[in-house]
Amino acid sequence: MNHAVHNRLVSFIWSIADDCLRDVYVRGKYRDVILPMVVLRRLDALLESTKQHVLEEVEFQKNTMKFTEWDDKGMTAASGYVFYNTSEWTLQSLHGNATNSQQILLGNFEDYLNGFSANVQEIISKFNLRAQIKHMADKDVLLDVLEKFTSPDINLTPFEKLDSGGRKLPALTNLGMGYVFEELIRKFNEENNEEAGEHYTPREVIDLMTHMVFEPIKNQIPSVITIYDPACGTGGMLTESENFITDSEGEIKATNTSVYMFGKEVNDETYAICKSDMMIKGKDPGHIKVGSTLSTDEFAGTKFDFMLSNPPYGKSWASEQKYIKDGKYVIDNRFKIKLKNYWGEEEDVDAVPRSSDGQLLFLMEMVDKMKALTDKNKIGSRIASVHNGSSLFTGDAGGGESNIRRYIIENDLLDVIIQLPNNIFYNTGITTYIWILTNNKPAQRKGKVQLIDASEMYQKLRKNLGNKNCELSKTHISDIVNCYLELSEKEKKGEQKLASKVFDNRDFGYYKINIERPKRLKAQFTKEKIEVLKWDKSQPEFSQYLFEQYGMEVYSGLEAHKKAIADYIDKHELNINAKQLTAFLKKEAWQKQEELYQNAVRLMEVLGTAEFTNFNIFTAKVDEVLKQDKTKLSASEKKQILDAVSWYDETAEKVIKKTEKLNGQKLDALLEFLGCTEKDLSYYGYFANKAKGEYIIYETESDLRDSESIPLKENIQDYYLREVQPYAEESWMALDSVKIGYELSFNKYFYQPAPLRSLEEVTEDILALEKEGDGLLAEILNF
Repeated sequence: MNHAVHNRLVSFIWSIADDCLRDVYVRGKYRDVILPMVVLRRLDALLESTKQHVLEEVEFQKNTMKFTEWDDKGMTAASGYVFYNTSEWTLQSLHGNATNSQQILLGNFEDYLNGFSANVQEIISKFNLRAQIKHMADKDVLLDVLEKFTSPDINLTPFEKLDSGGRKLPALTNLGMGYVFEELIRKFNEENNEEAGEHYTPREVIDLMTHMVFEPIKNQIPSVITIYDPACGTGGMLTESENFITDSEGEIKATNTSVYMFGKEVNDETYAICKSDMMIKGKDPGHIKVGSTLSTDEFAGTKFDFMLSNPPYGKSWASEQKYIKDGKYVIDNRFKIKLKNYWGEEEDVDAVPRSSDGQLLFLMEMVDKMKALTDKNKIGSRIASVHNGSSLFTGDAGGGESNIRRYIIENDLLDVIIQLPNNIFYNTGITTYIWILTNNKPAQRKGKVQLIDASEMYQKLRKNLGNKNCELSKTHISDIVNCYLELSEKEKKGEQKLASKVFDNRDFGYYKINIERPKRLKAQFTKEKIEVLKWDKSQPEFSQYLFEQYGMEVYSGLEAHKKAIADYIDKHELNINAKQLTAFLKKEAWQKQEELYQNAVRLMEVLGTAEFTNFNIFTAKVDEVLKQDKTKLSASEKKQILDAVSWYDETAEKVIKKTEKLNGQKLDALLEFLGCTEKDLSYYGYFANKAKGEYIIYETESDLRDSESIPLKENIQDYYLREVQPYAEESWMALDSVKIGYELSFNKYFYQPAPLRSLEEVTEDILALEKEGDGLLAEILNF
């Protein structure tokens, strides 16, 4: 569609809002009228030429056949579309027969709306159009709006027509209609200070995506294909995909291919626009669903040939968690996967990212819908999905995001990722990426991933559109696609703005392992240290406040003071729930805490207040006193006392957790498990004792714990000995902590640091500045 014509059309529609709705709606609500009226006029224009056929079919079904419900097949055959209107009215006749009575016009308009088929009724309902029509009638502007939309100077029809001056108005194609919709949405959203492109992917980005998805297999396109978008918005991605394939002048020219389009959209308004667009095209509108893709698996069991999407990123899915997770368990099979742990054992793991960003869930939804390769299906499935940088690297090893990346890469589904220029989208200036996935890589691409940096492939716009200040040209798209098809490796040099590198799948994987150090504790009983044992360990300050307030009464119970205590908690906004409060009110809890304190007093009486630098000897002495006194403490009670009187000190002796006898079969099993020799056991936390076959295992100091990320292609022990052990001699690797993670970093692979300027250049600049400022200080101080 000619851009000038397109802009004039958008401006005309925009002016309707300013001319007719200014005093009736606040500016942010113009869209509630304009968008549904554009859809309605489009549908109405298509039905005008077959109106008489439909009325004849109405007469036949109603009076001849005596049908109590309309036969859809007969009606759609008469209308020539998958929708129809059985009323006597069109928008033109409503306007032509209008009087000064807005209420009569309203009644006729409602008859007209009621005459639409069920699939249009849903659109009318999603737009809440009946309420808007009534409101305009009440405010006496309905006729004015109707006059504008039926004006001969606006052509929302797919047919060429003459304007009021006899000049030709070009036909508005379905693609042109999509442009109009989305430009209006963008303008309305900007006016309303909303996300200015929430449903709008720039056409040249879609153009690049369609090239990447379809061109590599352009000679294998089947005669019937399915395309799916799980976040379809107004359907632009679906429309462009079909156009790209079936365009008789395009690259593919699959004019005889039947394209079936499927989508789901959560926003009622954009869903209504998408569905009406499908009806206008003669597509099955039932293939477009409304609602959250994440909450409900609308297309469960269905597989698609091609999937293209620009899912929302940085958007919370917390409200939908209950449909995906029950507590910590994932209940939706789309987001449950199997991965092997470090020892090669297959495990069920979550493919669920953090609740603040659900974009990777949409990617897993598409992965779930991929067609398996069979004798009948030779192409498998191909996916193009737009993401921000978060999908590349957010999430630690073993986390949901990393698991998703790992699953996709280890199953050899990730083909290429393209970094787009900044400021290419309307609603964000951040860096975005196109992921291309396939389960049918050609031989030369198997086991590999290509990264293409196209961040400098753009041309500037003359005028910004929201955040968008640049675009991809046809040449840029062609260069990117050719780089992909040729599996080229390129570096940015001079005029060469495109960079590309090819990696093995395993290059993106790493082992994450904890590096432990021994706990070294000193210990000493003092009156000040054991004082804390009087108070609840989770809320010591509040516990102490209660004792200061109520004294010895705490040991008889504080139920009588419940309201006063609850008010104190509220007033000071303490993080104490009802269950915890109940415990504080009970005498048993206080008596138990006092008993623990008295046990510590007794231990101090016997052991004195000497400082111990060997915690192992100290605990042995504590155990000896408890045994002599026949005092039974639970493990947690004993730990509470020991924690109160001990502290980390690097000069103290190491704290021994246990001594283990390792020989024969037990030793062999451990060595096999660790993948090392006996002399290497200390690297894994087993330290040889003086007695042969005995190994000491030390307690770990959590505050000194570190972690290392080791490339999958590296041997863990070799890496540890080279990069860690020389700088932390007492450390060891906790092999049972190993998790496997995957991340991709464009900065890491493509960053080219600018060379530092020479000392001579810097000196010249400083001298020039000094000369420039010479005498300035004197002038300021009036010397």
